[in-house]
Amino acid sequence: MTAPQTTVDPSEVAKFEAMAAEWWDPNGKFKPLHMLNPCRLDYIISQIAAEYDRDITQSEPFKGLRILDIGCGGGLLCEPMARLGATVVGVDAAERNIPVAQAHARQSDLDIEYRFGTAEAMAADGEQFDVVLNMEVVEHVADPLVYLTACQQLLKPNGLMVCSTINRNPKSFAVAIIGAEYVMRWLPKGTHEWSKFITPDELFNLISTAGLDPVDRKGFVFNPITWQWKLSDRDLSVNYVTASIKK
Repeated sequence: MTAPQTTVDPSEVAKFEAMAAEWWDPNGKFKPLHMLNPCRLDYIISQIAAEYDRDITQSEPFKGLRILDIGCGGGLLCEPMARLGATVVGVDAAERNIPVAQAHARQSDLDIEYRFGTAEAMAADGEQFDVVLNMEVVEHVADPLVYLTACQQLLKPNGLMVCSTINRNPKSFAVAIIGAEYVMRWLPKGTHEWSKFITPDELFNLISTAGLDPVDRKGFVFNPITWQWKLSDRDLSVNYVTASIKK
């Protein structure tokens, strides 16, 4: 049997394996992600609730939904999804992330299935989910279209994919690389490659080519005065997020 094609970039995996132990430290190397997480979760929860007609004021509103978090890291998104009642699978190509995520889930008394693996391998096995969370991953893979096609294959008909990444323009270079890595030192130098960033139009085209229907996009905008993130309908100049449905 031919092995499934993989879009894993070993150099990218090595970066995140080196930081694995710090996933749950809100003041560590993943501090920017902890700061962004409430804003990410607001968008994800609202999109899932709208697509599957769920009342988020109820207990375990996502019960019965199977959710996959690709590039799950330490489980920052998996755990809230499990608390909302979903059956959650977290997958990461950086093997050292998995025991960190498993240990934290046990401490949190949450039943989450974590695996070391790739989207392509899971798609080749025929697995399917109601929702695929694909957050801050596509800018790290070797072939975005192959990767997004695997994500499409992992969705059930009419399933939802939420995908976020970073725009490619002079502002994103100044903010996401110079600012975050060199000035604020929020991230280790070299965490991101500006040339691998993807514009919103490019991502919409890739998503469509992969067989998904893009239905929404919003910006994640950081306020340096309040030190908080918010969603924006207009400002997609640096961080942004999209929602798409399997055709």
